[in-house]
Amino acid sequence: MTNDIVALIEYYEKEKGIDRDKVVAALEFAFISAYRKMVPGADAIENIRADVNTRKGETRIFASLTVVADDDYADKFNEVPLSTALKKNPSAAIGEQVEFNITPKDFGRIAVQTAKQTMMQRLRQAEKEMIYEEFKDRAGDIVSGTVRRFERNDVMIDLGKFEGIMPNRERVQGEDYNIGDRIRCYVLAVENEGRGPEIILSRSHPNFVRRLFEAEVNEISDRTVEIRGIAREAGFRTKVAVWSSDPKVDPVGACVGMRGARVKNIVRELNNEKVDIIRWSEDPKEFVREALKPAELRSISVDEENKIVHVTVDEIDLSKAIGRKGQNARLSSRLMGWDVQVRRDESKEEQFKEKIGGAAHTLAEQLEITEELANKLTLAGGFNPEMIVDMPSEYIASALEITPEAADAILSRAQSLVSGGVAVTSND
Repeated sequence: MTNDIVALIEYYEKEKGIDRDKVVAALEFAFISAYRKMVPGADAIENIRADVNTRKGETRIFASLTVVADDDYADKFNEVPLSTALKKNPSAAIGEQVEFNITPKDFGRIAVQTAKQTMMQRLRQAEKEMIYEEFKDRAGDIVSGTVRRFERNDVMIDLGKFEGIMPNRERVQGEDYNIGDRIRCYVLAVENEGRGPEIILSRSHPNFVRRLFEAEVNEISDRTVEIRGIAREAGFRTKVAVWSSDPKVDPVGACVGMRGARVKNIVRELNNEKVDIIRWSEDPKEFVREALKPAELRSISVDEENKIVHVTVDEIDLSKAIGRKGQNARLSSRLMGWDVQVRRDESKEEQFKEKIGGAAHTLAEQLEITEELANKLTLAGGFNPEMIVDMPSEYIASALEITPEAADAILSRAQSLVSGGVAVTSND
């Protein structure tokens, strides 16, 4: 036994939290492995053990041999003649086991490097088993750690006694980490396959936001307010649908907090990701109206069989409803579990076109011009003769793409209609 082995025992016991008996057992296994490698034929010994005295720094190897009659002695690795066994134990009998010290001279000094390597392998395995035991029930929790290093695009995070990994797919786009940064993560899974137990962490999972709300909003933790759904595009926007069975509790207000204090803390943790808190409703019309705010919806129709919501909005609200790169509508669809289809409301435009068409037809008859010229004239602002007489001839010629003479003729007919008192105005 050397001082560095003793130090290794102390390190794994105190720093890694592995039970001292497990550390010593790993060391004993390591010395047995070293003995089998050092001594020719030692692999044939069936019953062998190592005794490690951590106080005196001594290591001894013992073999249990079966006592046989002197004439039957054949296996020197697993048998001992009765005559020899009686010298060791006067009460020995044939068929019994007698233990002998088979430790080679200077064994501890010679075997220490081999034993250390084997011991490290066993202790790493013990450490992984302990990780799994401690974290197997913590999937779904939030943990805090420090960025330790990077492996390709994966982030290795120091969790104290253990190390977790945040794969590149679980990182948030736009978030940069530096070694030593303190961050909080969601325990996505604790896997015990392949290379051994691994703690998989995430900052992009929707449930990371759920856990932040549960930690920040008392009404959610005591179940006065429920989170009915979360849709997230990490780093950009998250929509959270909340509901309360208590009519006296405003679920949205509870999550926002006084002067927005609660949601601000969550947004800060998410590095200013936009968070929309929406009042959940079992009525898809009401739900989609809340989900697409601040856009004002002109009409809503629901196809319950195919779970499709058709929404129309005015031109001014179209970009708000759809969102940047379709994000608002897309997240609303995920949140509802319905296909939300947003279209521009064309009813006003159709009414305007009808009005223009009616005015153009009337003008064509009054001014004795073609429907095409009349249509151009109404689009230029000349809905009736009374409005046309106020237009300069040059403007009419330019708008209708006609000669000045033709423009003068149209203007003259309009003036005749007005002065004659027979002008007909278009219907509003």
